[in-house]
Amino acid sequence: MSELSVKHLLGIKYLNEKDIQLIFETADHFKEVINRSIKKVPSLRDITIANIFFENSTRTKLSFELAEKRLSADVINFSAGQSSVKKGETLIDTVNNILSMKVDMVVMRHPNPGAGIFLSKHVNASIVNAGDGAHEHPTQALLDSYSIREKLGDVAGKNVVIVGDILHSRVALSNIFALKLQGANVKVCGPKTLLPKHVESLGVGVETDLRKALNWCDVANMLRIQNERLDISYFPTTREYTQQFGVNRTLLDSLDKEIVIMHPGPINRGVEITSDVADSNQSIILNQVENGVAIRMAVIYLLASKIK
Repeated sequence: MSELSVKHLLGIKYLNEKDIQLIFETADHFKEVINRSIKKVPSLRDITIANIFFENSTRTKLSFELAEKRLSADVINFSAGQSSVKKGETLIDTVNNILSMKVDMVVMRHPNPGAGIFLSKHVNASIVNAGDGAHEHPTQALLDSYSIREKLGDVAGKNVVIVGDILHSRVALSNIFALKLQGANVKVCGPKTLLPKHVESLGVGVETDLRKALNWCDVANMLRIQNERLDISYFPTTREYTQQFGVNRTLLDSLDKEIVIMHPGPINRGVEITSDVADSNQSIILNQVENGVAIRMAVIYLLASKIK
């Protein structure tokens, strides 16, 4: 069996295209498993995984936990929430305590960019980055690309626009890396204040007119406004943001073609997209959720095969 070129999943930027294809093929297999009446496989019966979340998370944490249990791994959950664990040393202490319980893999979300990389250099376990600050969120980007592949047959050559708060979004950065690696054309769209200064250097186009962006794309990935990361006001009012960058049914129906709508969740309904768009047949938001479990099973399984 072919294997991943990496021992950890720290970010998309450390993967190559073969890695992504291997993860997708493995996820195809696990997707069949999830849809059986008996949803578990004994693949990782002797592997112990610790989920360490230093930031609040419901969906990602549940998705990882479900993936781990479907693979029959032993799971330890550690929630540091909004604790004062900011310093590298306390992070190491926390993890060493958990590793002393003989843990093989750590799935970690942390507010500091690079926390997973720091950890991988200091502990002898496989690290999966479940989001580090506004830096990367690799499994979200993988499940997004996988969902596009499932819906449109391929990612290569597709036009994908990422709309919203690009500046604070780890989902946007990981998606840009993953989509470019697979040969998609990518644009970002949002208020100028929410676009990083040198975003074009990542090989993406910039569009500040939402209608033009939607007429160009095959897929629109709508990001939520991350109020918890906005220390200052980047746009006048939420209402004004919605008028300029929100997608509603009327706007979708007025386009020259039918496009695919995605959202990494949680959705601020009525802000970035209206309910009738989120729940429409053009939306693959629920497919993304289901695919998240299959993708995370694939990542954990492939990394675990390098542990033994």
